[in-house]
Amino acid sequence: MMNEHVQTIMTRNPVSVDAKETLAQAILIISKKQVHHLPVLNDGKLVGLISSYEITAHYTASQDPSKVSIAEIMQKKVVKIAPEDKIGTAAELLLDRRFHALPVVDGDELVGIVTSYDVLRYEFRKEYQNPILYREVFDVSYRAAM
Repeated sequence: MMNEHVQTIMTRNPVSVDAKETLAQAILIISKKQVHHLPVLNDGKLVGLISSYEITAHYTASQDPSKVSIAEIMQKKVVKIAPEDKIGTAAELLLDRRFHALPVVDGDELVGIVTSYDVLRYEFRKEYQNPILYREVFDVSYRAAM
């Protein structure tokens, strides 16, 4: 079941940030785009990954985020995966390494990102083709109670 290629579930052309940008810009992008992971690029090549975790772990209220470079706090040792790698390989890396996102690269070029959520959603949809949409059920129940 997990023998399909990662490219079938990855987010293509993910939101990314340049290594020269500041923490303030990363915070704005993460908030505005509602993502948890930003691949960090330098001259178009993947050089790191910054997540909401790195931001909360390394940023203090006493710091001015416009003066903190992304390069200072990003993860530099990034495990990446190729588009042709199997979803099972991605799942194993996500489980074993305790990562929550894997940049997908073709050579040096960032072509996507796959997250633990993507793998979970993939498996869920294989099992349940017509899932119950809890948000819609909740919205209807909530309105009826008012």
